[in-house]
Amino acid sequence: MLVALAANPRIRRLVRETVGGLPRQFWWLWVSTLVNRLGSFVVTFLALYLTAERGYSASYAGLVASLFGAGSAVAAVGAGVLTDRIGRRPTLVAAQLGTAASTAVLGFVDGQAAIAVVAFVVGLCNNATRPPTSAIIADLVPAEDRVRAYSLNYWAINIGFGLSAAVAGLIATHGYLTLFLLDALTTLVCAVVIFIRIPETRPQAAPGKDADEAGASTSLLTVLRDAPFMALVGLTLLIALVFQQGSTTLAVDMGASGITSTEYGLVIGLNGLLIVVLQIPLTRWLEGRSRTAMLITSCLLTGWGFGLAALAGSSAWLFALSVAVWTVGEILHTPVMMGLVSELAPTHGRGRYQGIYSLSWSLASLLGPAGGGLLLQYAGPAVLWSVCGAIGTAAALGYAVLARRTGATGRRPGAVIEVTPTEETEKAPAGA
Repeated sequence: MLVALAANPRIRRLVRETVGGLPRQFWWLWVSTLVNRLGSFVVTFLALYLTAERGYSASYAGLVASLFGAGSAVAAVGAGVLTDRIGRRPTLVAAQLGTAASTAVLGFVDGQAAIAVVAFVVGLCNNATRPPTSAIIADLVPAEDRVRAYSLNYWAINIGFGLSAAVAGLIATHGYLTLFLLDALTTLVCAVVIFIRIPETRPQAAPGKDADEAGASTSLLTVLRDAPFMALVGLTLLIALVFQQGSTTLAVDMGASGITSTEYGLVIGLNGLLIVVLQIPLTRWLEGRSRTAMLITSCLLTGWGFGLAALAGSSAWLFALSVAVWTVGEILHTPVMMGLVSELAPTHGRGRYQGIYSLSWSLASLLGPAGGGLLLQYAGPAVLWSVCGAIGTAAALGYAVLARRTGATGRRPGAVIEVTPTEETEKAPAGA
């Protein structure tokens, strides 16, 4: 049957249109991402480890996750600048080596203060990989193929995430230390692959100007003054606050409802599985469609997908339905936003723009777990999940308003969201 499918001209054309035409270096980055995510156990199971294994409170687990987010926030800006200043590859390799070392240490440390400090360092190193990775893809891949490339990279993340989440629950029954060490090992392998196979991709400066001077022409202040872009960052922060509950308070709520670590691993692994199955078909379906409509839809599905968890009680099946709904929202939101950011960023400022965009997720990982943990502990799960629905609705309205009002910035209405590569490639350097 597989041979027959492979011989089908329509299937061959579909595969060629999906994965063809992308540079070899992109595929090495894809492979390294897949290997890394196959061992990405710690972030997913950290809240469950702290509450179920170590016996700490939900509020302490939220605090640790917030410190992880604090490290991520520092890294988002710092790594964005380093990506433009010293290069993509050295920034990425250093971040991965730091992540591997600190993750291994986290598995051995004891005491609330020590765990909190190491969690901050893990967040710092882990999130420092985002700006250089996104910049490498933007450097390597032509504008018309970037959404497809970001979708494929996100696909690799979730192939690894889905498999690791399902297996990690079983591994955790034999001890959580193994999860920490396997996570560190796969991150180390990823760093080796990047160092050996991916060259530096930082664009060459114009004649008479070195790369540092070209990058400095787009400063952090330039990015922060780009009001429509910062509006997109703010809206991303809102929806990211909701997504953060998937790896923090959702685990705590499920554990308190009697869901075992194995069941939790299978339920949260559904997120990765659905992305693996649906990411590519939905990405193809997105081509030519309104980005505004896709972002609005994604926010509503995300917010009220999490909102469904209020009805789950002790049913793993209802928690799985909740995960399935917000996963579709995630599939629609992530590649659209990543492609949009890469198009809005000037060539020599890609690291900074990607860093500030990444900052929205970092701030969410700082604020989301703490806020969610407090709501869960003092107001209960029904209030927490209803608030998620309200935030998703607010973000959807924000995208609609931004699409209508961007004409006030000198761009046509909807230009920030419904951007085309040609328009924004010409616009961005001038704005720097």
